[in-house]
Amino acid sequence: MNGPQDLGGQMGFGPIAPEPDEPLFHAAWEKRAMGMTVAAGTMGQWTIDESRFQRESLAPADYYASSYYEIWIKALEELLERHGFVDASELSSGRANGPGAKPKRVLQASEVEAVLAKGFACDRPVEAQPRFAVGDRVRTANRHPETHTRLPRYARDKIGTVEAVHGGYVFPDANAHGGGEAPQHLYSVVFDGRTLWGADSKPGLTVSIDAWESYLEPAG
Repeated sequence: MNGPQDLGGQMGFGPIAPEPDEPLFHAAWEKRAMGMTVAAGTMGQWTIDESRFQRESLAPADYYASSYYEIWIKALEELLERHGFVDASELSSGRANGPGAKPKRVLQASEVEAVLAKGFACDRPVEAQPRFAVGDRVRTANRHPETHTRLPRYARDKIGTVEAVHGGYVFPDANAHGGGEAPQHLYSVVFDGRTLWGADSKPGLTVSIDAWESYLEPAG
């Protein structure tokens, strides 16, 4: 999806300015936003890829006017409503009208530390051998889907070189839309800056992206 999140190479948004000694959270509500998002995600009603797609589906004006955790909360509200846990009137009033949908799982407070420490692995076995090897020249697909994709807009229909083969991983383009995990081989592909940005690119600049196998074709 060519949504508001896909800003690579876009001008007019100002420089990236990391905050020195930045705290984990800038306000108490941000802690709650993260906690609610993680707890809701563990209910098992949607995947992390559906959650990402919901964030990038916010209207651009809304997305750009929102802070990081505001984006999280706005997407979470949409997910909870879509899956039957709340309705619009409940979100508006802040009061429950009924029990809502029953979650598959409930994350208990005593389980939080262990669940976060364990993480959520997304590597999966793939029976087929990888189509590409380190050093292969590849061309990325020229696709502009309305659905979720992890192939950034600036790197489509570009020639690069495979620099790493990572094994099989959940394919987010399918997993975000109920298509199952559909694992594919994942590669790191490096591009010369001039390939992406033209002759005005900074000399010596290279950019690497992680690309699933269906994003790639032999460069020839």
